[in-house]
Amino acid sequence: MPVEHQEKQDFGKDPIKVRESGHYQDEYVKPFVEKWDELIDWESRAKNEGDFYIRELKKRGAKRVLDVATGTGFHSVRLLKAGFEVVSADGNPEMLTQAFYNARDHGVMLRTVQADWRILNRDIHSEFDAVICLGNSFTHLFEERDRRKALAEFYATLRHDGILILDQRNYDSMLDHGFTCKHKYYYCGDAVSAEPEHIDEGLARFKYVFHNDNSEYYLNMFPLRKKYLQDLMYGVGFQSIETFGDFKETYKEDNPDYFIHVAEKEYLTSKGEEDI
Repeated sequence: MPVEHQEKQDFGKDPIKVRESGHYQDEYVKPFVEKWDELIDWESRAKNEGDFYIRELKKRGAKRVLDVATGTGFHSVRLLKAGFEVVSADGNPEMLTQAFYNARDHGVMLRTVQADWRILNRDIHSEFDAVICLGNSFTHLFEERDRRKALAEFYATLRHDGILILDQRNYDSMLDHGFTCKHKYYYCGDAVSAEPEHIDEGLARFKYVFHNDNSEYYLNMFPLRKKYLQDLMYGVGFQSIETFGDFKETYKEDNPDYFIHVAEKEYLTSKGEEDI
């Protein structure tokens, strides 16, 4: 049977009340997904991001990587070209289809799996050295039980010494001081605007305008505070977390557009503990 593609977003009569983890499926409609790469701008993003993820993964000896928020394939393709073994997962079939075609155009083949993070290990049956969850994707989960369940699934997918790399917008600054964005590292497309239409402690509703045809799309996301998310990761068993701001180790709290957390599953003893 042919796949029916949803053409229009549907937030109902009051979009501000749409605060459900599963609603993202109605947000990433086919026309929006087809424009997503205009928002990202692969070339600019690769230039500004540099080899940060490749370096962090290699530094920790990772070879097998599960990309759980593949989107249109940007990081999966980069990691494949860098020599990693990658499995690309996403909950949205439109994104996976676009990622497959993008990878083919870049001369690589994706191994794709459609999977819900909350039951990830139902569809993913092998262990990985690293799980990456990038593109602010984790903020699609609105219920705390869903966030805890997803992180526990990521944890279970990792080898004993595996790592999770997860990023998020700097919602702390957004909630406390208002929205600012340099659009340097993530959404680099110069013919697209991406700004919050509404934000409170339970919702960040972003509006995306594509200036070439004035089309508009929206995403409803949960504004995760940095410490809250770190505490969740510790809570499911991760032993240490290093947080970067816009790919830098040192930063002012209200300055980065994005935080990148590198969480290690293995407990590493410090000097002085080794002989106890």
